[in-house]
Amino acid sequence: MPVVINSNATATASSQNLSRANDALRKSLERLSTGKRINSAADDAGGLSVAYKLNSKMNRTSSIIQNSQNALSYLQMQDSSLAAAGKIADRMGELRTMAQDITKNSGDIENYSKEFIELQGQLSQIAMEKFNGISLFSTGTGTASGTLNSSTGGGTYIDTDGTARTYDTFSRTLQTHDSGNTTDGSVSLNVINFKFMLSIGPVASNSTAAANLGNVGSGNPTTGKFNASGYINDIKEVSVGAFTDVIARIADMRAENGAEQNRVMQRLDLLQSNLTNIEAAHGRIMDADIALESTRFARHNILVQASASMTAQANQLSSVALSLIG
Repeated sequence: MPVVINSNATATASSQNLSRANDALRKSLERLSTGKRINSAADDAGGLSVAYKLNSKMNRTSSIIQNSQNALSYLQMQDSSLAAAGKIADRMGELRTMAQDITKNSGDIENYSKEFIELQGQLSQIAMEKFNGISLFSTGTGTASGTLNSSTGGGTYIDTDGTARTYDTFSRTLQTHDSGNTTDGSVSLNVINFKFMLSIGPVASNSTAAANLGNVGSGNPTTGKFNASGYINDIKEVSVGAFTDVIARIADMRAENGAEQNRVMQRLDLLQSNLTNIEAAHGRIMDADIALESTRFARHNILVQASASMTAQANQLSSVALSLIG
């Protein structure tokens, strides 16, 4: 190669090598500082597209898990209210049995009726219980309030004597799939019909309408055996068997509640497993291998320093021509 001054191909090549090594070093630094293998679409356009969709699915699944946990809290609160109603119905049956005592006079029975009336009022209040403003129960014609996502259907209940009874059912739908489609995954949560659960049949000679303990959504008359609040005045107007039937229906509703809780928990287990797997798949695409990248960083760092040194040496090659002049 001739000795020239105006051009220095060696220095130009060294400069290009330095530029490439410096770009590779900056990319390694970016990956090590962010922990991500893909920091821009230019790094891996196809991988970034898949990772975007996986990340969106991961966020939706996390939201569904939160919704399902809230639904589980709703069912647990519903169950605790049913447990309280069961205790009240049991106490009512106990009072009714004690009222049959032949040694009790009318004054004694009236005292039992006073507690009986108060317990009816407590049942009426339980029927109005809410979770975050959403009713836990229905009063027979719809939810008392918070009717979002409520639907009406028909149910059949078999009495202890084998008689089939139909009643209105109410429910809320919990979406359990990230697509948002009920066909892909959903759970129907029962909004318990308190009117049916506490129904005991007619109790007054001037009424053929079916009454219920607590006057929940029944519109009982306020004459005859009912007081101004629609509660039954005389405990002896209700048979002992009626309390047995009410307790059996409460047990049935609690069993359904428990079944729904178990289903929601099973769905939660699946969602959490799916979330773990999606997160792992997303990480395989997006996360940088720190051990591998640190090795590359060390190599690129050495190349940058070597290229810079060789570029400086190449820039001095033209000075040889000056020694020939003179």
